Amino acid sequence: MSRLTQAQKIQPHWWQKSIFSTLFGLTLAYGFVAIFAWFGPGGIDAEVKVQFNMWLTALLWLLLLSFSFLFKTGKKTFAYLLLANLATYLTYAMLWWLS
Repeated sequence: MSRLTQAQKIQPHWWQKSIFSTLFGLTLAYGFVAIFAWFGPGGIDAEVKVQFNMWLTALLWLLLLSFSFLFKTGKKTFAYLLLANLATYLTYAMLWWLS
C-alpha cells in the first residue's frame, strides 16, 4: 500500500473550514429552505411548514458544517460554498421573478 503525498491529503485548515462553513453553510441552508418554503408543496401558507422549515434549517446547516471538513483546504471550502450560495440565491431570485 502506498502512502499519500502531501498534495493528496486533506489539509488541516480546520479554523478556516470552521469559519467559512459556519457563515456560508448557514446562508446556504437559509437559501435551500427559502426555496422550499416559497416554492415547495403548499407554498408559504402551508399549515405546519413553519415548524418543519425551522428544523430543516438546523439539519441542513449541521450537515454542511460537518461535510465541509472533507474539502482539502480552507480556500476550496470558501470557493465551493460561495459558489453554492450564489447558485442557490440566483435560483431563488429567478423563481421569484418567474412566479
